Amino acid sequence: GMYQVKEMFYSLQGEGAQTGRPAIFVRFVGCNLWTGKESHRATAVCQFCDTDFLGTDGVNGGKFKTAEALAAAVLSLWPQGNAEKPYVICTGGEPALQIDAPLITAFHNNHFEIAIETNGTLPLPAGIDWICVSPKGKSVVVLTGCDELKLVYPQTEAMPEKFAHIVAKYRYLSPKNPYDTSSIIATDISSTQLAIAYCLANPQWRLTLQTHKIIHIA
Repeated sequence: GMYQVKEMFYSLQGEGAQTGRPAIFVRFVGCNLWTGKESHRATAVCQFCDTDFLGTDGVNGGKFKTAEALAAAVLSLWPQGNAEKPYVICTGGEPALQIDAPLITAFHNNHFEIAIETNGTLPLPAGIDWICVSPKGKSVVVLTGCDELKLVYPQTEAMPEKFAHIVAKYRYLSPKNPYDTSSIIATDISSTQLAIAYCLANPQWRLTLQTHKIIHIA
């Protein structure tokens, strides 16, 4: 089918177990937990998204008619002639709405290591190398295992205990409130401090920060 991509860019992964790793981000259009329109935010299952995933007008965005065409476009963003295996992160929106077996095959045929950042509410095709599940609100997570469980904290309808049954190599809490090191306000401190306290009391969880926001990279 047709793949609709908001934007694609080469940067460093800012959070979780792969923090600091060079990666090509492919942001797919659309999500099943929010329309992406501000007028619908208050009634959405996920209400704190700070990402624009509407339209195909972002940098390197577009509509790709085949998996091979998309894979070739992604590969073109990787440093040429480098021996390191190219790393692609499929994100969104909710990439599970679009990612499918032909795209997995096309990426692997181009020697990609494939990661996904998903809300966990939809089944995934086989062959994804690194699965990061980030549960949102009262949505039902159908995935029972992942490499990395990354939970925005605190969420009243998605507290860590709710996901004790999920098998994960790593469990991360990501403080909910935005933070800017130049002007930390009281609510920012509380969100971060709450996450720190939870991790210290429940050491199966680790703290992760959105380092890309702290150091101001895309």
